[in-house]
Amino acid sequence: MAEQRKKKVVRVEPTAAAGSAGGTTVADATAAPTWTPTPEAKKQATTFRLIAGGLWLLAIGGEAFTIFWVLRQAPVNMVLLIILIVVIGALAIGGSLLWKKANRLDPASKEDKVRFFVQNQLGAIIAVIAFLPLIILIFTNKDMDGKQKALAGIIAIVIGGGALALGIDYAPPSVEQYTQESNTIEQLTGQDLVYWTKSGSVFHVCAEVPDVNKESKDGQIYEGTVADAHAAGKDRLVSYWEREAVNYCGYSQEQVDAVANSAESDSEEPAEAPEETPAAE
Repeated sequence: MAEQRKKKVVRVEPTAAAGSAGGTTVADATAAPTWTPTPEAKKQATTFRLIAGGLWLLAIGGEAFTIFWVLRQAPVNMVLLIILIVVIGALAIGGSLLWKKANRLDPASKEDKVRFFVQNQLGAIIAVIAFLPLIILIFTNKDMDGKQKALAGIIAIVIGGGALALGIDYAPPSVEQYTQESNTIEQLTGQDLVYWTKSGSVFHVCAEVPDVNKESKDGQIYEGTVADAHAAGKDRLVSYWEREAVNYCGYSQEQVDAVANSAESDSEEPAEAPEETPAAE
């Protein structure tokens, strides 16, 4: 029996003017729908990436100034050095957070493995570039004593480590993931509409599930498309969506099994065609 919903359901502001952050398109009549971002979402993602790139350039510029000017002074201005380390870290982290938002609006495809890795982990790569040379040069600087090296080095390691940790995308989004989730929800419910809470990390099939009805500070359940949910920072569709759909959302086990089997078949990679044997001459 479905649990009575007590919290208010709020429709999120769509991340694109068309009413959602993305949609599905069909390349040909026999293919499954493939998720693509709307032009508005893609434009917003591009804006985020440009700002992130600018912040990262400033961070690397700050690193260069620190290496080629501050660390070459005798004595080294410790106050200025520490301030620059903090600023470089803030710029690197700010760029990474914006880059991750852009990737959730316009994710990469897993088909290009190199691009998929670089696009999703670029924030971590930038953090290494911005801090590793700086940390090495701090500890090898001849114009700083041991205490100064320890102080500046530890601060750089802590801030650089934080920038690296925040730059890593531990649940990188992909076109394939959005496609499978959107198709699953649409096949089951007839529309691309899911539900989540502000503090949760996943989204759900309906607003009646217990997880979204747990007590929260704002007392609200948010609804929107799969892409809207990802844009709001939600990593994926809840892993036990099948059980939720049957127990709380009013769908039969047969309906859920049909959708689940369809999703599994769509996610399977097509078998490679056998090589043709050359004809004898």
